[in-house]
Amino acid sequence: MQGLLTAFVRRKNFHRENGVSSKDKIVMSRAIREAYRTVDDEEMMVPMVLSDEEGHPIGRIRDGDSAIFYNIRGEREIELTESLTDGIFDKFPVEKMDLNFATMIEYREGLNVRVAFPPEGRLSDTLCETISRAGKKQIKITEMEKAVHLGFFMNGKNGDPVSGEERVIIPTRKDVVLFDEAPEMSIDEITEAVTEKINDKKYDFVITNFPNVDVLGHIENPDAIVKAVEVVDRKAGLVIEEARKEDMTVIVTADHGTAEKWYYPDGLIDTGHTDSPVPFIIIHEDINTELREDGELSDIAPTILQLMNIPKPDAMSGRSLIRDKSCEISRRRLLLVILDGWGFSEKKEGNLIAKAKTPVMDGLRKDCPFTTLRASGEAVGLPEGTAGNSEAGHLHIGAGRRIYSDSVRIQSAIEDGSFFHNKAFLDVMKAAKDNSAALHLLGIASFFSSHGSIDNLFRIMELAKREGVRDVYIHSMLGRRGEKPESGARYIEKIEKKCEESRLGRVVSVIGRYWSMDREENWDRIEKTYRMLVYGEGKHICQ
Repeated sequence: MQGLLTAFVRRKNFHRENGVSSKDKIVMSRAIREAYRTVDDEEMMVPMVLSDEEGHPIGRIRDGDSAIFYNIRGEREIELTESLTDGIFDKFPVEKMDLNFATMIEYREGLNVRVAFPPEGRLSDTLCETISRAGKKQIKITEMEKAVHLGFFMNGKNGDPVSGEERVIIPTRKDVVLFDEAPEMSIDEITEAVTEKINDKKYDFVITNFPNVDVLGHIENPDAIVKAVEVVDRKAGLVIEEARKEDMTVIVTADHGTAEKWYYPDGLIDTGHTDSPVPFIIIHEDINTELREDGELSDIAPTILQLMNIPKPDAMSGRSLIRDKSCEISRRRLLLVILDGWGFSEKKEGNLIAKAKTPVMDGLRKDCPFTTLRASGEAVGLPEGTAGNSEAGHLHIGAGRRIYSDSVRIQSAIEDGSFFHNKAFLDVMKAAKDNSAALHLLGIASFFSSHGSIDNLFRIMELAKREGVRDVYIHSMLGRRGEKPESGARYIEKIEKKCEESRLGRVVSVIGRYWSMDREENWDRIEKTYRMLVYGEGKHICQ
């Protein structure tokens, strides 16, 4: 009897909150537009929570509920997922809840979730694995901001180091809120560590990533971006010079573009990644040959293997960028420098990299073999016309072949209909119905980002309606990387209109991705999101 009463109360609350009365459904998007008066950056937007007339928050996550985290990519989604699903989570106080939780892709092996699109198998014969099999020692150096890229993605979505691989991860500074306050980030410490390993001859392959241009490129502060470009140029010059003293071959490249195309054609700021190619430079005293002009990121690994006199595995379909196949390469140690976010464009207008003083890169381009590489769209396994990103970039640098992204797999599943028969989705929806519980949909509110698309949200909503799920609550994360100003409000309005048209669901909470999509163990941020989701803490927006 008690169970029937609970179910009745839930249904009554749902129809009052979620469905079908004359309540205005276009509420949260209006609140976001109002918030733009005081908030410049959507990523930093504090929680907003839908509430009823009495001020009670609507749509909180409760024990026994179901949830789908529809984001893709994964590394920025782990911490929030842990807080909601890990029975022994102890980073901050949480409720003991048994949730039926599904994720779009595998964020990390071992999470207590169902996975809709699990990995298609471990990627083998990567660059790092091939160098390891050759008996070479390698070391990767960056700061925490890019640790997952040099580790997990560069190793073919495998987080474990290969035999003979070491990693030096410099802590990301926590004394600033955004890095336009400190465009140098931790580059001094990275440079010092790289220099030390260059001088240690036991390492045959040294890899470093300077993250500044990418990180600063997402912040609307052009002066800070220029400073970031200049400090990267200067520090890259120092490690290159040190490597040349040690008779090492050096490759300088990037994973995608950012600041070289910082404005839309209409003059609005574009803080996202770009579809530009990236530079590729070889610094090797014995190589004067030209480089191919039709290359892409997957050609970097075969080029490195040629320079190190290591046979390329059959699985690598990429081709060496050295045009002269007869060019004899002496066996040498090699330094790979990845200038994260450093795209290449001949255009000066709207190009913050061209605006900066970059004597090192200018000199290398003039004096050394130079070419550009495709780093976006199909060249890195993404839909045609899609901007590149650090995940796809590092994956392809390490894989030496094209790897189709999760977004392509998901789109194919939507087109062939298998998306609507996905067992992970159906299981959590069935649990919601059987338990008379709610279904919560969490994710990024974006047309398309490397973390996902509202189109995927809409498909899940369609499936929920088809399966007869009635209590659907949507929790959205904002952050307009690559989007025009005030895009978050537009996307939330689209979601609210979709709810109204389908007579299913409400947008019940909104928060900036800064608070919800962390990857550096800033648990205070994740706690803010958790408390919004579970307790309804935040600015209350009356329906």
